[in-house]
Amino acid sequence: MSEKISFVSAVAELMPTLEQYVPVVDRVHGANHPEFHEVRAVFNVINTKIQSERALDLSDEFNQLRMITDNYIIPEDVCESYEAVYDMLKALNDAYLSSNDKL
Repeated sequence: MSEKISFVSAVAELMPTLEQYVPVVDRVHGANHPEFHEVRAVFNVINTKIQSERALDLSDEFNQLRMITDNYIIPEDVCESYEAVYDMLKALNDAYLSSNDKL
């Protein structure tokens, strides 16, 4: 996702897949990558806030994700789904930071 998209569009495009992938990646990789448990917890907060359909401030959550993931650096020993989750979270983060339509 190299082109800029609005946050609303990013949510519509990415959240359904993230909702499917995050629990699976956590189950598969959590033992070797315990930081992903934190990623899942923060993602769950973001998802809950988005589903509440109110004006959102997700700055703290995206700051936490950037810290946990070291700016979404993908570990070398993970599957494509893990990589896809980080890529989608980064795209969502970038859309949030650059967009004026924060729900």
